[in-house]
Amino acid sequence: VEEESGQELGLDRSTPKDFHFYHMDLHDSEDRLQLFPEENTRMRKEVVQAEMANESRGAGDGKAQRDLQEGVDELVHLYGLEDDHELGDEFADENMPRTGVSEYPPYVMKRRDPAREQRDWRLSGETAEAEDLGFGGWGSAGQCQDLREAYRYTHGRASEEYECYVIPEEEDEEEAADVFCVTCKTPIRAFQKVFDEHKEHEVIPLNEALESAKDEIHKNMYKLEKQIIEMENFANHLEEVFITVEENFGKQEQNFESHYNEILETLAQKYEEKIQALGEKKKEKLEALYGQLVSCGENLDTCKELMETIEEMCHEEKVDFIKDAMAMADRLGKFLKAKTDVEISAQPEFEDQTLDFSDVEQLMGSINTIPAPSAPVINPQAPNSATGSSVRVCWSLYSDDTVESYQLSYRPVQDSSPGKDQAEFTVTVKETYCSVTNLVPNTQYEFWVTAHNRAGPSPSSEHAVYMTAPSPPIIKTKEIRSCEEAVLICWESGNLNPVDSYTVELTQAESPEASDVTESVVGIPTCESLVQLQPGRSYIIYVRALNTGGPSVRSEPAAVHTIGSYFRLNKDTCHPWLIISEDGLTVVRSERRIPARELSSSDTRFTRCVAVMGNLIPVRGHHYWEVEVDEHLDYTVGVAFEDVTKQEDLGANCLSWCMRHTFASSRHKYEFLHNRTTPDIRITVPPKKIGILLDYENSKLSFFNVDLSQHLYTFSCQLHEFVHPCFSLENPGCLKVHNGISMPKHVTFY
Repeated sequence: VEEESGQELGLDRSTPKDFHFYHMDLHDSEDRLQLFPEENTRMRKEVVQAEMANESRGAGDGKAQRDLQEGVDELVHLYGLEDDHELGDEFADENMPRTGVSEYPPYVMKRRDPAREQRDWRLSGETAEAEDLGFGGWGSAGQCQDLREAYRYTHGRASEEYECYVIPEEEDEEEAADVFCVTCKTPIRAFQKVFDEHKEHEVIPLNEALESAKDEIHKNMYKLEKQIIEMENFANHLEEVFITVEENFGKQEQNFESHYNEILETLAQKYEEKIQALGEKKKEKLEALYGQLVSCGENLDTCKELMETIEEMCHEEKVDFIKDAMAMADRLGKFLKAKTDVEISAQPEFEDQTLDFSDVEQLMGSINTIPAPSAPVINPQAPNSATGSSVRVCWSLYSDDTVESYQLSYRPVQDSSPGKDQAEFTVTVKETYCSVTNLVPNTQYEFWVTAHNRAGPSPSSEHAVYMTAPSPPIIKTKEIRSCEEAVLICWESGNLNPVDSYTVELTQAESPEASDVTESVVGIPTCESLVQLQPGRSYIIYVRALNTGGPSVRSEPAAVHTIGSYFRLNKDTCHPWLIISEDGLTVVRSERRIPARELSSSDTRFTRCVAVMGNLIPVRGHHYWEVEVDEHLDYTVGVAFEDVTKQEDLGANCLSWCMRHTFASSRHKYEFLHNRTTPDIRITVPPKKIGILLDYENSKLSFFNVDLSQHLYTFSCQLHEFVHPCFSLENPGCLKVHNGISMPKHVTFY
């Protein structure tokens, strides 16, 4: 019935899925019947009192709240109000507005009226009367209303002025993703790998996926940067071509305009000349005809006069006639003898006026006949405009000449060798720049350019000297020395001509991409550099050479590890009786000897003491290395200044500190020598591997038995300069150096 009535009235009973909506009365009638039992009323009062006490405490007592919840749930179960709709629909107040659309939001807000609440809760007497009347089951509407309010107090949330009742749902807190599905390319939770559709997919830890994504982004960024540089270069090229085309067409337009203006001026001048000539000719003819016309009129008048006179004479007397006839005959004779011009001196026909446009045609032809261009101006070399085999040459044309092409000529700069002609090369281009290839690295070339059009070539520009970038240096990997704090790297220039400077680039060994340069040392004038590094790292080192043309490409890489101190034996100090291994870490004395008289004294090579020195990096701090020895071998190990006397034994002066071992008659003798003095120390167990600790900070040199982790002796040294390891063999055998290792735990600073 309720459902049908709801459809008839058009009530909207739909609620959002995120809330459970329970209808409540907005109009609380004071005279509604109390149908609930008194027991329920008392329980309701306890519920409200507990709630009010809980609100007065602020945060609330958890136990009272749980008791209140249990009481309300018991009431709901007792009266069968588990269904959400029964609580909202079964006791809908008849005063609720019935419109076609629900006027209430998913939650109901009602202004709190404490007086009315207190009045409603004082209806316990009416409840008792209702119980005496035998009302059971659901009880009165007022009691149901109070029950609903108690239920809302426990399950809802209320503000100080408004009550907003929403029955909350327990929402599952979504766990954060902790692994990454490679197949789906999305973060997931670990349990989804076991139970979800990702069961057969490949997963990796989220941190690993994050690092991989970062690396991929960095690589793509590097590629994008390269593409941007290429596009910028291409755009610059297009811009230069655009400017060149625009300048050429602008010059052509100016040339055409100038020539056409000249043609128009010539035509106007010819027009004026022709009009003036025609006027003069017209005047001349008209004047001739007019004079002839006047002469003809005069002759005609004379003829008429003579005719009249003769007629008059015919009527005269004979005597008079004869007299006048003689005179008239003379007169007529003279008149008739006079030649009368009866031909027209000027004909009326027009003469064929031929116009001479040869000069105009010449002007028209001169439009396509442009003058030869002036000499271009070649630009000086721009920074970083060259590689090891190419240079980019640029020039400009400051005049308004029209140019169809340019011819760039070049040759290597002549050296001091007389009579040696350098070959010349020519390149033809249409732009005001050219990239010349197949050149020799680190070499100077002189360039000059001429401009060409139909009229011919321009004069040559001034000569400009350009230089190619250097060849990449060659790192001397066998001479690299390092410690935990720095590395000393040496290289060869790789170029016949000197360069301006060098640059050292370092990258982490784990990511040797070109974009991962961690440090660069620039402006190095010589072929070696001491670079500060972080301890316990591995680096890849490159070297570039620079000159005015730009930097060279990278050298071949060299690996460096800042773990312990790493050095090699110095062959320049090696006694001729000793042989150093290929790796520079083992020294051997053979049975074969060179006669002592053939040994010449030297400041760098040992001649008296059969010894050799190591190349330790010149960095203060502490350095540790180990020497593998034969207990039956006579040897000396220690340190010495670089300028130690090479004609004396180690430990025989104040420039060396050494541990010396001699073996004779099955007895071992150990001495710790400095300036020919040694302390009285006895070593019972002959060491097979000796550890040596050089401590610059405390000016001490310590020796250890590595196998027994035993301290042997410590020198207090005056180390005013850098010292180097030294090794000596008194009889045939070998010593092997172990370095580039971490300091053992038993090694301490004494």
